[in-house]
Amino acid sequence: MYSFKNDYSEGAHPQILSALMETNLEQENGYGEDRFSQEAIEQLKQRLGRTDLDIHLLTGGTQTNLIAISAFLRPHEAAIAANTGHIATHETGAIEAVGHKVVTIETADGKLTAQHIHTVLEAHTDEHMVKPKLVYISNSTEIGSIYKKQELEQLREVCDKNHLILFMDGARLGSALCSYENDLELSDLPSLVDAFYIGGTKNGALIGEALVIGKESLKEDFRYHMKQKGALLAKGRLLGIQFLELFRSNLFFELAAHANTMADIMRKGISEADIPFLIHSPSNQLFPILPNDLITELQKDYAFLIWEKIDSDHSAIRLVTSWATKEEAVLAFVQDVKRTVVKPVAQHLKNV
Repeated sequence: MYSFKNDYSEGAHPQILSALMETNLEQENGYGEDRFSQEAIEQLKQRLGRTDLDIHLLTGGTQTNLIAISAFLRPHEAAIAANTGHIATHETGAIEAVGHKVVTIETADGKLTAQHIHTVLEAHTDEHMVKPKLVYISNSTEIGSIYKKQELEQLREVCDKNHLILFMDGARLGSALCSYENDLELSDLPSLVDAFYIGGTKNGALIGEALVIGKESLKEDFRYHMKQKGALLAKGRLLGIQFLELFRSNLFFELAAHANTMADIMRKGISEADIPFLIHSPSNQLFPILPNDLITELQKDYAFLIWEKIDSDHSAIRLVTSWATKEEAVLAFVQDVKRTVVKPVAQHLKNV
């Protein structure tokens, strides 16, 4: 059984494990004030080309979203998100649990546009309803699409005009930046969004996200929020060491590029079998539409998620490749799909 269920099934890149072992008995300060964390933060600032950024290392995406959004918003303020957004669908109501409504809007590709923001603002006009204040986006999105530079510039403009905070979930930022369609640099982000994070958990680290705050008004007392919500780790060195290794060279980008390359091979092979996709996703997540009997057959040897029912005979599945995905497993999966498909799925769906 080989898993294409997610990009965190494996542990961590050997280089990171080696660094953790080599430094294991060194005594260091706690709560992120160790030399490893401080060096990692300075290294990230150099990569981002800004010295005025506040960077905090946290353990996971849901924790980072929860602490950041609850810290940035006042009690009556709300977040705007795509209906597929992680904070709206896969965080057990974490944002609502701390008192902030998530206003969702239907999107075709998982991405928000300036028009989406205007639509929400026009529907929330006075103090009898929540006040939209933060725009939540993710790159790549929960359905594998990515933001282009112009799209972020347009969001930046509408947020500035309406005094909104633009926050980017970067759990899969590595995959987005290494996509064949991407036109963004990591160093572009501090000027395009008010805060974002660089995901390590899904890109070679055991755990870890690096939250970057550029907007001055969002920086104050952030470590208080971290401590109050259990995110200020006594052994913060564990996070610092990992980000130091990820960005000491280009390991972060090399691992993300590998995940995307594996997805590219899978995408090409599946397309050759005339199998359509639920959505265009130029990252490490793919959503092919397969006959249910083929899905059942593939589940004997592979693990993946059944994402959406299409009709009585077909469903969309989610395939995710990772920094550690083996090429031979990808090729075997493609071969099994091609061998089992009897008639073109795309043509069948056109006729339904």
